[in-house]
Amino acid sequence: MNQLALFIQPDTWLQQIFDTRAARIGGVVRRKVRDVERIVGRDAFVAEVSRRGFHVVENSGQFVIFCNNAPVHIIC
Repeated sequence: MNQLALFIQPDTWLQQIFDTRAARIGGVVRRKVRDVERIVGRDAFVAEVSRRGFHVVENSGQFVIFCNNAPVHIIC
């Protein structure tokens, strides 16, 4: 088990994601799906992303969070 998951509170972990420079300037942040599910849970994570008006996609064990409310287009 990840030692971080033993000590960090889910709300604190979520806040740290959105306090990153990339998130603050409307960029992209990614996190491992297994970390999200273990520390905060998928439903709470998706609810927080949605509450902020952001978008998230899942691919190859990663969540990619677009920290802005612009449309996301999958090109191919």
